[in-house]
Amino acid sequence: MSRIILIPLFFTLIISTFLLDTATLQAADTEILAAKPPLGWNSFDSYGVYLHEKAAAANIEAMAAKLKPFGYEFFVIDNGWFGEYKLRPNSLFPAEKHANDIRINKYGYFLPSKTYFPSGLQPLSDKAHKLGLKFGVHLMRGIPRKAVEQNLPIEGTPYHAKDIAVTDPKLNCRWCKYCYGVDMSKPGAQEWYNGLIAHIASLGVDYIKYDDIVPYPQEVEAVAKAIKKTGKPIILSLSPGNSVDPNAIEAFRKSNLLRVTHDVWDSQKDIDSCFDAWEKWQGKERPGFWIDQDMIPFGKLQLMSPPAKSGAKPNKKSSNTVALAGKGTTRQSELSHDQMETFITLRALAASPLMVGGDLPTLDDFSLKLLTDKEMLACNQNGVMGKLVSRKEGIDVWQVTQQGSPKCGWFGIFNRTEEAKKVRVLPQECKFQPPAGSLLHNVWKNKKITVGTHETIPAHGVIFVRYSPQK
Repeated sequence: MSRIILIPLFFTLIISTFLLDTATLQAADTEILAAKPPLGWNSFDSYGVYLHEKAAAANIEAMAAKLKPFGYEFFVIDNGWFGEYKLRPNSLFPAEKHANDIRINKYGYFLPSKTYFPSGLQPLSDKAHKLGLKFGVHLMRGIPRKAVEQNLPIEGTPYHAKDIAVTDPKLNCRWCKYCYGVDMSKPGAQEWYNGLIAHIASLGVDYIKYDDIVPYPQEVEAVAKAIKKTGKPIILSLSPGNSVDPNAIEAFRKSNLLRVTHDVWDSQKDIDSCFDAWEKWQGKERPGFWIDQDMIPFGKLQLMSPPAKSGAKPNKKSSNTVALAGKGTTRQSELSHDQMETFITLRALAASPLMVGGDLPTLDDFSLKLLTDKEMLACNQNGVMGKLVSRKEGIDVWQVTQQGSPKCGWFGIFNRTEEAKKVRVLPQECKFQPPAGSLLHNVWKNKKITVGTHETIPAHGVIFVRYSPQK
């Protein structure tokens, strides 16, 4: 009798264990990657495509100390990490915009530059992970032209680089000549991306910013498949964003971030372009897929692009300055404090990923205060793009409700004009009014305000308000 009892119990334990393991696997498989807008740092605004390992290590340390306590986690090296640049004499400053030579392996996969990363990327990846950060790199769409010139084999296949490369100039990047596109109809095309992404993953990469790929949805899907094949939770960010086809949204949703602006810098024109993109793309976000308005140009910018002459204006190029990647030369962000408050309020209400662009070791106190503000981050991580509820005489009102708390939320009153304006806080004709009896807190002024009162907003400034029930 004991055997008759023990056998069912034995199998019951096996079945129970199997069901638990299956449930665990299913839960892991359905876990949303990038459930909230990612927070991090990208090297482009401060180092262009010329970040070097010493500066990278310093920014990792500064990020861990200054931003990680507030939820920022992705450290991303932008383009050029594989470029063997010509340098100016006795310096690390580049003497060319893009490297004439790049470093690749026998299959054409990118390798760290001996010029800027002589120790490789692994020590930086390890450093980031040790400090509780995640590590990312930038990639250009396609296959390196150098691999095509040498007709290198596609790993694990009988095919070669020339078999899959798109050499038509009209179908290749106009501003960076490192790669040819890949013809996804050709045998070996998906295998190329599978091998490349597996190689990148082996470097300890948690985040890939893929550039020049938004106009080519088939290659977006190929990269997404390759990432899935690695079995690793790698964030995929798509660029550029100056021309995005809304009809390709399903392909884009196989990624986690979709750029919808051109490169954004420290100017009012760029801020205005972000408002336009916000209005066009509002409502397209969802957990795991975010509408990205590019980096945050706060702090010190373009450190690798010094002015050619003493006293030269930092945002201008003189006749004997090498035309380098990015905009202008070394400078402190030229946004005023009012513009900076508008910029970061816009990003908070739009639930755009927050990728800081300025140099972190030298980051000024005002920039750090804005980037780490508790209410700003709560609004951003709410994960819902705000909507335009009123526009009149150069004054925009944008609002978003807090998820799970319909009586709470945030709104911004933006002065989109060149002069200070006295405005009424949410006039009756505005399509949004907070619930009766709400407490209104002006985030940037750190004071209470009341519906119906009048406030003065400086030119290109904002009133950013958190509303909630009275306690």
